[in-house]
Parts: sequence; C-alpha cells; structure tokens
Amino acid sequence: MNTSKLKIMEVVLQVGLALLLVVAHWAPATTALPSSECKTQCGDVEIPYPFGIGMNCSLAGDFDVTCQLDRNGFSKPFIGGRELLNISLTNSTIRVLNPITPYCYNDTTPDEVLLNGNLTMTSDVSRNSPFLFSNISNKFTVIGCNTFGFFGNNNSDSEYLSGCISFCGKNLSAQMDSSCSGMGCCQVTIPKGLEFNGVGLSVIKVSNTSQMWKGFGKRCSYAVLMETAAFNFRTTYINTTEFWDMGGGRAPAVLDWSISNATCEMAIQNLTGTYACRSANSKCVDSIGGSPGYVCNCSEGFEGNPYIPDGCKDVDECKGRPCPSDGECHNTVGGYRCSCPAGRKYSQSNNTCNHDTGLIIGVTVGFLGLMVLSFCGYIILQKRKLNKVKEEYFCQHGGLILFESMKSENGVAFKVFTEAELRHATNNFDKSRVIGKGGHGTVYKGIVNGNPVAIKKCTLIDERQKKEFGKEMLILSQINHKNIVKLVGCCIEVEVPMLVYEYIPNGTMFELIHGRNKTLQISFSVLLRIAQEAAEGLSFLHSYASPPILHGDVKTANILLDESYMAKVSDFGASILAPSDKEQYVTMVQGTVGYLDPEYMQTCQLTEKSDVYSFGVILLEVLIGEVPLKLYGPEAKRSLTSNFLTAMKENSLSAVVANHITEQESTELIRGLAELAKSCLDMCGSNRPSMKDIADELRRLRKLLQHPWVQLNMEEMETQRLLRGAEDTSFEIETSTTEYHVPNGANQPMNPMSSYYAR
Repeated sequence: MNTSKLKIMEVVLQVGLALLLVVAHWAPATTALPSSECKTQCGDVEIPYPFGIGMNCSLAGDFDVTCQLDRNGFSKPFIGGRELLNISLTNSTIRVLNPITPYCYNDTTPDEVLLNGNLTMTSDVSRNSPFLFSNISNKFTVIGCNTFGFFGNNNSDSEYLSGCISFCGKNLSAQMDSSCSGMGCCQVTIPKGLEFNGVGLSVIKVSNTSQMWKGFGKRCSYAVLMETAAFNFRTTYINTTEFWDMGGGRAPAVLDWSISNATCEMAIQNLTGTYACRSANSKCVDSIGGSPGYVCNCSEGFEGNPYIPDGCKDVDECKGRPCPSDGECHNTVGGYRCSCPAGRKYSQSNNTCNHDTGLIIGVTVGFLGLMVLSFCGYIILQKRKLNKVKEEYFCQHGGLILFESMKSENGVAFKVFTEAELRHATNNFDKSRVIGKGGHGTVYKGIVNGNPVAIKKCTLIDERQKKEFGKEMLILSQINHKNIVKLVGCCIEVEVPMLVYEYIPNGTMFELIHGRNKTLQISFSVLLRIAQEAAEGLSFLHSYASPPILHGDVKTANILLDESYMAKVSDFGASILAPSDKEQYVTMVQGTVGYLDPEYMQTCQLTEKSDVYSFGVILLEVLIGEVPLKLYGPEAKRSLTSNFLTAMKENSLSAVVANHITEQESTELIRGLAELAKSCLDMCGSNRPSMKDIADELRRLRKLLQHPWVQLNMEEMETQRLLRGAEDTSFEIETSTTEYHVPNGANQPMNPMSSYYAR
C-alpha cells in the first residue's frame, strides 16, 4: 500500500472519531436500568423499579431499599430508616411505619414536668427527599387525657406550628370507640407539601378532673402522624399500652414520591439529564404531591411498570366481557372492538347487536321521551323538597326572629342573603376565590353590588348556637365601631349559615410585626397606635355592646389593617355572648396556642378577662417582636410569655425588649408598657385590668413619646409609606391555623387576608 493511500485512511479515521465524539456529547442521557440480578422482593413486599435493593438497582440513592432480618428471622424492607410496607406505582405512594412519640407519667409527676412534655425532633423527611407525607391520606393524631400534641417545622423559609388538645371527662366510655373528636383523642389535618421536623406532647392537670389522677398508676399519651384509614380509636388506648404495642411503637403512614425536581416539560426535553418514563406506552404526569417533580403512568389501555422498557403491557379488555353476549370481542393494542354475527350491526351507544334499526330508533325515542318526562317530574319534586328544606333551615337558625327584629329596628344596615346571591357573588364558590381556610370555615372573596366582601362558609355549629343564631347575628350587625370589622349580612337558608363581612385589604398586625419582608421598618409608634385601636375595639365589645360580647380568640392575626392601616378587630368564630348566669360553659377549649388564658384552660369558662390575657400577649409581640410560641430553641425560651415574666421577675427587661425599641424609646415608656402587659398576664383573672383600662393606659403611654406633635406627623408619614409599600411589597408569613393565597392568579404578589377570612 503506497504512502498516499495510508494518509487518506488516516484522515478518514480521524474524521470518524471526531463525529463519534460529537454524537456522544449531544446524545441525550438516559437513566441506568437495573440488571436481571437485582432482587425484586423482600419478604412479602414487592420492590418494583425505580425502587431497588442493592447497588445500581434503583433510580437514585433516595429510592434504595435495604432488606434486613428481624429478630424472628423474617426479611423486612426498609427505606430512609423506616420499615416499608408496600409500594404503589399507580398512586406514586409508599406506606411505611412511622415512629410514635410517647409521653408516660403518673399521679406523682410534677406539673412543670407534665407541661414541658416530650419533644421529638425528626429530619428524615426533608426538602431534599423525594418523599413527603401525604396530606390526603394522613392526619396528625393525639391520644391521651388532657394532652396537648403539636407538630411543625422551623426551616429557613417558613415556620409552621399546629396541633390539638385531647381531654378526658367523666363520660368517657367504650361507647366513644371509633370517635376521635376531642374526648381522649383528637386529630388535625396536615397541609400540603409541609416538611415536618418536630413532634411534641405535654399534659395539663385540669382542676375539675383532679380526682381522675389519683391511683391510676402509669398512664401514657401518644402523638403520631399516621394514615387516616389505618386508625380506629379505642378508649382502651388511654389506660393501656395497646396502641403502642400494636405496631411496636410505630404506625402506618403514607408518603407521596416523585422523580427529580423537574416538570414533565423539562424532563421530556431532557433538560435534567434523565427521563424516567422508559416504557413506550407510558406518559409523564406532573406530581400532585407537595413537592415539585413528575411521575410516570402507563397510557390508557396499558398496565404495568412505566419506568422500565416495555414495562407497560396491553390490557386484555375482553376478559371483562365488555361486548354483548351475542357478539364477539377482539382485543386491540390499547383497546378493543366488538363485532356481531352476520346480519346484525353493533351499536356502540347501547352496546348491543341490533336486528331492526327502525324499531330500535323508535324504542330509543320513546324511552328518551319517557326519561325526559320522568326527569322533569323529578326536578319539580326535588325543587319542592329543596324549598321545604330551605324553609326549615331558615326557621331553625332563627330567621323569623331575625326578620321580626329587623322590622322593629329601623335603619339596621343588615341583609339576609339567599344562597343563590352568594353563589353568584363567588362564581359558584370557585376555588380561585378562596382567600382563607381554618377551623371555623372557608372564606371566599365575593362581589356584591360592585363592592368586595368576604363570605365565610362556617363549619357545623352546635344546637345552642342554632337556636341563638338569629339573635346573635342581629346583635353583631348593630355593632358599629371604627375598630371592629363590620358584619354586612348572613345566609340562613342552608344547613350551616354563611356570614358576609366587609372586605379588609391590607393584611394583619401579625404580618406587620413578623413578616419576612424587612424592607418596611415599622416604627414603634405605629405599632403602639394599632394596639391602642385594637384595645378600643375590644373595649367596645366588652363594655358597650348589649349584651357584652366575648371575642374568645384575640391575637395579632385577628387584628386587620384597612386602607389607611387602621386596626379592625375581626374573627368572631370563637365568640360568645356574655352569659347571664354561671351555667353556660364550653365543652372544649377553643383558641390559639400561645394566646390561651391558663384560667380558661382549667375552668373551660370564657370571660372578658380571657380576652385581656390574650391581649397581653399582643403587647409582648409589640414590645419584644417575637412570636408567642416557638418549636425550636431552649425549652425555657420557647414561650414568649414565660420568657417575659421571668425577665420581669429578675429585673432584666432590657434583655428581652427589641433592640430598636430600647435604643429609640424612653425607659419610662418601655417600663409602662411592660407593666401593663404583666398585669394583663396575671394568672388570676380577677386581678387583670379591663379592656377599657388598657385602652386608657395605652392612650396615656402614647403621650409619653417625645414631641407628640412631631411624633404624630411622623406616624402619618409612616402610614403613607406603608400605603406606598403595599403596592409593591408583600408579606409572606405562615401561621399555625391559616393558609392564604391571592385568588386572582398565581403571578400576583401574595397579600394574605385577615384571619377572619381563614377561621
């Protein structure tokens, strides 16, 4: 071979090698598939891909499953430290055994130890994991007597705390089995996509049940996040270890999972480097769990594993006999077809083999005519029944009493709406109109006569409230105070009444103090003004309403800010009219953790001094700038109230007051506000001041600000700055009872509505 031919072959080889390198560089990456040697079962549990046992047998490290022997020598699968019960590729879920948090005590355990309780920190389900607790399939469950269980997180993006209280009474018996409603057991739903890293328990000795604590020996309370369908309450769980023993200190829980953090569009375009849907007959679906990502499903007419090549197999629909008995079924790829004997024709509309088309058409027309007549008759009958039911609800909720009172009360600006009017105002209660959810109902933004309103669909109310509803609505409608949210009207022709409030646009005092957006530096004078205005509103409810009204859930999240950032007290979901005698008690403590009056928790009797205690916590938020209760940190520092009272006792107030307040405000003003808060937080309700005294004292303290004429002008300038900032600044805060969002589109900045929109 001559030299020229050798040079030509060398050039050809170099060009070919370069082309191979280019193709290799731009070829889409694919997910590694498990080998045939990978185990697909551990014990009785099947382990389908993308999960796997052993190296290179799963999609990624998070889907690795370990197969271990238990003490009896049986193989058990584990994932992320939890025992794996089963895997569902169709639902994109796994079931695992989740640890139960116990807290055991006896009648000699000191009160302070009981209240401190047990806090378990967990971190194995986090933002970097493809697994999140399912908010659809799980509930946070607490079992025990006088037990407060809570859970939440404290990551850098958001802080969340929620829980419930379980009480025991003399009437606790086996008849309450299967009923987890607050007596011996309580449950609370969990939000979507929340990361949990803390579960806690504490026990409260209640005075009127003290005899129950004597001689019972050891007793345990439990808290666990577990599968709703797997739980069935039994009263024996309270005085035995039966609940703990059933699962060896563990309970089933459901976890959602997804692939990577990419959407289907990104994954299909191979922007993430891998695409997990490997079967030709599979499709990509964006995850509906709490975290971003996608999952794979088999296409319609196929079943199997979409994560492996040729994993989705054709379903033989003919096995289910979908065709007429005198026809023949033919299975096709992804479907089926039916055929009939010679001389007949298959009709897909009614799944029959027809002889005479004309006869069938005549019978069909006649049948449809009969159906139309029957349907019309049924509609008329149901409409009559509906009207009758509406009349019954109207009378049941005191509608007649309400109308008669409105006739005698000339000029009452209160309207009784129909259900149809409120449906029209909210576009048939469209989900995009939801501006808040909470324990007392769901709130929608509506438009009535061109004006925005807040429409609250209440949760179920008790029989006493049903009887007194009309009377209480008329009393609330007559409250006309600049610092109280106005009740516009109600709808009482439905099973659970709906309330219509004026719409307040600028969020809450809670967001103003604790919002993550720090570009708005709120001055102390503005916060003091808002606190005084809120005190004026509560003072009006206590002293000037007839009969007096007890709010029952006073907190910064229930103090709204209108267009000019004036305070408006809201959310009367837990309110009651002041009782005329001592026979009126609530059966379960209501309110918000961190604001609850200890005397109210012991006696279960709501008084005006219960509102005063909660307002004392608000003054601490203004003075110290911290939330009432923290899940993290030293135990002695978690409660804002306890931390403050300890500082007052040790004469170290400056150690807890916010730095910008101590640097800018006078010692006399700070000491005066601290002494006012301390008097509100007195353990004995009779020693606390009235709301009128609090409002007067706050007015006096505001006069202590230097150069009041200058300070007033500064407050006006601050309010104008807030109004300008509200146009392009949002508060993003998450509380223990409420989730907020703007209903007009996901691209708009969040401006959470008031707590009364979410109760």
